[in-house]
Amino acid sequence: MKKEFIREQALEYHAKGRPGKIEVIPTKETKTQRDLSLAYSPGVAEPCREIEANPEAVYKYTAKGNLVGVISNGTAVLGLGDIGPEAGKPVMEGKGVLFKIFADIDVFDIEINEKDPEKFVQIVKALEPTFGGINLEDIKAPECFYIEQKLKEQMKIPVMHDDQHGTAIISAAALLNAVEIQKKKIEKAKFVVNGAGASAMACTKLYIALGAKKENIRMFDSKGLIHESRTDLDDMKKEFLSTGKNLSLTEALVDADVFIGLSKGNVLSAEMVKSMAKNPIVFAMANPDPEITYEAATSARKDIIMATGRSDYPNQVNNVLGFPFIFRGALDVRATQINEAMKLAAVKALAELARTPVPDIVNLAYNQNNLAFGPEYIIPKPVDPRLLSTVAPAVAKAAIESGVAQIKIDNWEAYAIELEKRLGQDNQVMRILGNKARRDPKRIVFAEADNQKILKAAQIAFEEGIAYPILLGDEKKIRAIANAMKIDLDDMPIIDPRSDDYEERRKIYGDLFFEKRKRRGVNRYEATKMMKDRNYFGTMMVETGDAEGMISGLTRNYPETIRPALQVIGTEPGVKKIAGMYLLLTKRGPIFMADTTVNFNPTAEELADITLMAAQEVRNFNLVPRIAMLSYSNFGSSDSPEAKLVSKARDIVKQKDPGLIVDGEMQASIAFNQEIMKESYPFSELIDQEVNTLIFPNLAAGNVAYNLLKEVGGAEAIGPILLGLKKPVHILQLGSSVRSIYNMALITVIDAQLKCKGNAGEASQKPHWWKKAKK
Repeated sequence: MKKEFIREQALEYHAKGRPGKIEVIPTKETKTQRDLSLAYSPGVAEPCREIEANPEAVYKYTAKGNLVGVISNGTAVLGLGDIGPEAGKPVMEGKGVLFKIFADIDVFDIEINEKDPEKFVQIVKALEPTFGGINLEDIKAPECFYIEQKLKEQMKIPVMHDDQHGTAIISAAALLNAVEIQKKKIEKAKFVVNGAGASAMACTKLYIALGAKKENIRMFDSKGLIHESRTDLDDMKKEFLSTGKNLSLTEALVDADVFIGLSKGNVLSAEMVKSMAKNPIVFAMANPDPEITYEAATSARKDIIMATGRSDYPNQVNNVLGFPFIFRGALDVRATQINEAMKLAAVKALAELARTPVPDIVNLAYNQNNLAFGPEYIIPKPVDPRLLSTVAPAVAKAAIESGVAQIKIDNWEAYAIELEKRLGQDNQVMRILGNKARRDPKRIVFAEADNQKILKAAQIAFEEGIAYPILLGDEKKIRAIANAMKIDLDDMPIIDPRSDDYEERRKIYGDLFFEKRKRRGVNRYEATKMMKDRNYFGTMMVETGDAEGMISGLTRNYPETIRPALQVIGTEPGVKKIAGMYLLLTKRGPIFMADTTVNFNPTAEELADITLMAAQEVRNFNLVPRIAMLSYSNFGSSDSPEAKLVSKARDIVKQKDPGLIVDGEMQASIAFNQEIMKESYPFSELIDQEVNTLIFPNLAAGNVAYNLLKEVGGAEAIGPILLGLKKPVHILQLGSSVRSIYNMALITVIDAQLKCKGNAGEASQKPHWWKKAKK
């Protein structure tokens, strides 16, 4: 059922709203008749004439210079094989998404219904006027070799078949670092390569370019060793002929230094690994199942360095570390090709990056404090924000030095800054948090589990490994919904607080609640009775440590949901009032907004507290808070009480946290306009700072702004995130989508990691009272 659920999720994801994953968006104003007359007729004739007179002007007046064609005939799609161009289109769209989010490169995906290599070459060659570069994708061997070679010869723009060179570049970087750590010399190392397809060929050739000796390499295909005695070999395989005895894979691995796997899962045994030389290197890169599992390989040899293509183990060989940044560098110097010098530059840049101190944001993603160059960290992580500004300049420099660049870059420091600004280093925040949550998942109560959205989100949270969901509600109703939606609930406990099975637990919780509220109008009978309410029962689970967090509010009003949390859990030490904050994922990066849900008209002191709580929450996201305190006034331009209140609040904040980057009162337009700020308010702390946190003077302003940005501005909203509670309880918006619920679960897990002690993974294996209740 899990597989069926994932299938349904994937189909729904691709079909919902506008079908597919990409769209074309104008980059210029198109709102008025004048705009349209400039964009098209008659104005468009002018750039046409300029380009006719000077063809290089196409890079000035069109999108060609930042446009890559992802082109395939669908003959070797992922692990699916020859499924055809239409069936391969979702993969090509996905490749376009990766180009955009990692390197700000635009993509047209083109699926060609042509298997004849020569005809395919002619079709792609004819597309040269459209693109700044060509990424060939999922074309089977040996045709892919011919196609790439011919296009490189005939075209004057960069062409790369990523299936060949992507894995080669990433694994080569890993290999450079692995041989150094293992104290081996690449020119003396003995290699066994299992696989002889496009990727294996490209990998082996690149290793040779780095110093490996061809005579020290034994390559295997599905029929055995590429050996001189065989008569079924094509010209590509003949480049790697072995002489002498015709060895089996088992025999070849005896005393081998390096195993490179680009074949299929589970072909390498622990005994084979044990037979390898001292300090072996094993890159088992078959997907989804490596040639040998990480556990089996590392159990067989304690001195091994192991890499796979999987994200759930150290040393992932992932093509996304390469192609976006290689094309970025090539496009930025208008290279006529991607040559060996550029590939080697990418290899060395990746290898060197892994040797430098790891940024906090990467450690955060993997829930570690000390990721460092060594056996379990030989290549950078895909979430490393430095990849773009490290690999792209290295590739661009190599293009210039090797003579294939048509423009030069003089100021490399300015270029690196420009690259960082393309995406903003904060834009990966949700991917970072997802990785962090998976490293230490927590038990999260879903208080409204008799809702199909909640069940879908809980299933996704469980499948993604971010949480152990606990479902509250009527079990029969929940199971009926789950069966209808094909959701597997086997690993998720279901608790009905109204059931007689939990009478004893209600009594325990009621007694605890009575002690908290006995002088606030609640008697013992009422306290126990209130535990039939799922929000009270769920918050008591969190308070007592039976769970680490709770989310609710999908079908109830905000006050009904927040009241139990305040009465049961209460606020953190020193917090007088809680506050609500939204995280909006915008084109400018993440923007945090507070208070948007709780405090109607805060005093200056309360506004200062809200600001300090928001700042701490932003730091929990491993971001530096840069705060604008908003009003309709700019730095005293209005003498109104509200403007003075915001100004006073800012003064209080600076007294309590002098190092915090915060300024105000100011208008929102000033906060995001550096040009006006520098000209009119050069004294501001926010000069040359990208604002990521907005503090509003009252609830009306915050709520209106948040809803406008979400609905009209197209920002994705996550929240509200409650600030100031002692333990994690977060409130959903009425009618939240499955995605919003999942995101809130993610935030709750991160919050629980910070506030709750104990290991949820370990706790989840213990027999809990709710599992024994019906026995």
